Amino acid sequence: MNTSTPSSTTLDFRAPAANEPQSVGPAMPVPGTAPHGRFFVSATDGVQLAVKTWGDPQGRPTVVLVHGYPDNSEVWHAVAAQLADSFYVVAYDVRGAGDSGVPKATAAYRMEQLSADFEAVIAVVSPDAPVHLVAHDWGSIQSWESVSDARLKGRIASYTSCAGPCLDHVAHWVRQRVKRPTPRHLFELLRQLFSSWYIAFFHLPVLPGLMWRLGLGRAWPRLLRRMEGVHVEPSPSQTRDGVNGVALYRANFFRRAVRPEARVAHAPVQTLVTLGDKYVSPRLSDDIGRWVPLHWRREIHTGHWLPLKKPELMARCIREFAEFTQGGLNGAGEPLDGRPVPGDLRRTRLVGKRLPLSGKLAVVTGAGSGIGRCTALALADEGAHVVAVDINPESAARTAELARCIGRDAAAERVDVGSAEQMQALADRVQRDWGGADIVVNNAGIGMAGGMLATDVPAWRRIIDINLWSVIYGGRFFGQQMAANGRGGHMLNTASAAAFSPSRSMPAYATTKAAVLMLSESLRGEFAEHHIGVSTICPGFAETGIMAATEHVGVSAAEQDAKRAKATKLYKMRGLKPETVAKAMVRALHRNQAVVTVGLEAHGARFTQRFMPWLSRRIARIKMI
Repeated sequence: MNTSTPSSTTLDFRAPAANEPQSVGPAMPVPGTAPHGRFFVSATDGVQLAVKTWGDPQGRPTVVLVHGYPDNSEVWHAVAAQLADSFYVVAYDVRGAGDSGVPKATAAYRMEQLSADFEAVIAVVSPDAPVHLVAHDWGSIQSWESVSDARLKGRIASYTSCAGPCLDHVAHWVRQRVKRPTPRHLFELLRQLFSSWYIAFFHLPVLPGLMWRLGLGRAWPRLLRRMEGVHVEPSPSQTRDGVNGVALYRANFFRRAVRPEARVAHAPVQTLVTLGDKYVSPRLSDDIGRWVPLHWRREIHTGHWLPLKKPELMARCIREFAEFTQGGLNGAGEPLDGRPVPGDLRRTRLVGKRLPLSGKLAVVTGAGSGIGRCTALALADEGAHVVAVDINPESAARTAELARCIGRDAAAERVDVGSAEQMQALADRVQRDWGGADIVVNNAGIGMAGGMLATDVPAWRRIIDINLWSVIYGGRFFGQQMAANGRGGHMLNTASAAAFSPSRSMPAYATTKAAVLMLSESLRGEFAEHHIGVSTICPGFAETGIMAATEHVGVSAAEQDAKRAKATKLYKMRGLKPETVAKAMVRALHRNQAVVTVGLEAHGARFTQRFMPWLSRRIARIKMI
């Protein structure tokens, strides 16, 4: 923890000349998000770095915030104010930005010097204790230099990186895709090149600086509002920041692209991946597990300027990671003092190569067998951790065990999905233990056969509770959770081909599945604004064991056994495997498909209902079972 306080006060917050003495010290506190203290730190080459502080330096961990381009430290004001109650927060204008000094030579902006600037700042604000480093955009790019510099090992307690990959890591990422030019790799390269057009522009002579001077500096707040939906006040130094900061790109990009180094982080790293980023593709961070032994990845549905767009969310992520890593971690990423790993960090820890669903948590109901178990394992195979939910605890435990054999963290829960209380308790446990769900599969269901005249009220209530109310509970409780967590997600609801097919033989079952389909379509419309996709899966005669447990109402026990045996035999002859349905579910998740039919009979039922409803009504008169 920081134990030092700068000794003198400066009220004239201007960049001093290179030969002026360094002056340090906190100013009077300012209400709102304004910094509490302002002072200067001299860099190794004499450039003066303007530093701002929030919070009490005595007895608190220090968080150092590094801004990007074309920003200055003002981009951090809202985030810093959120953290000031628990941390000593420090933000500084990097050289050439804000109130800091401006070196003349482009070489003065090289990574080595930028890292030395950071070292000079922390030598003043926290000389005796490691700091928590947080950076955005170009600030993140330059901070990878510090977190991989052996000289700074032990001085950085944690690193939170947002929207700024390491240039060396990116160069290796590009080389790997050039060596293996698959269609996917080529698409990723072309997409990133298109997004990074401005880098080539910044290397042109005269034009970049001229663009800032001719009006881009004045127009910048308006452009941010239109492009990113963020509101910022005009900065007096904006034009100067834009002109000077071009040197960051010119001094570093080609040097690192030609001769990238293997930069391995010596501190725990949290990457905040902005999925709506127009400039930095989330794919650029796919391979950094090679360089980061202790890595956590959090995906956030927002644009590039997370500190401005969602400062409360960013501050929460910083706080959780800093508090988690403060006492040090062992090689398994667990606190040395034996504290339990917080749920969100338990879920987002990445080990080895990142898979499509790495860091995600999937909650699957009806996971003890059939489609539920196959879907849980298919999601685990793509990297997701799994909570297997079933009325049969032994079956749920077996599914969780199989997921762990794949290499995922997994848990089993015994839940009656038709109970609102138990489903709410499940959602609460998932939030507490895992930081919330990212994928919810409402799959639990039962079969019921027999006409309306034979189906009594208790039977109707039973099938509606399990087939429909369970989806309502899952949609409401987990939908609320995902919306509140702000990470987006996906919900997969299992209906049936029966959702398209009226039937005199299965009116209760067909009614619940049709209701699931309409409910899912409604949820899809409502949840879209929270970046939560909803898909309805409508399989045909899948060999899941449901027919062996289907309740045939209005018949004797012997007749029920005979009907179950006959139906089971027919389903086995059909040969639609639950693994096939599970693959369709995973595909629907990745593509955000609305309605997915699986099997020829399901496709036929949907087509008939849509284009030949008269035929569906004719078929409904036939006694199937």
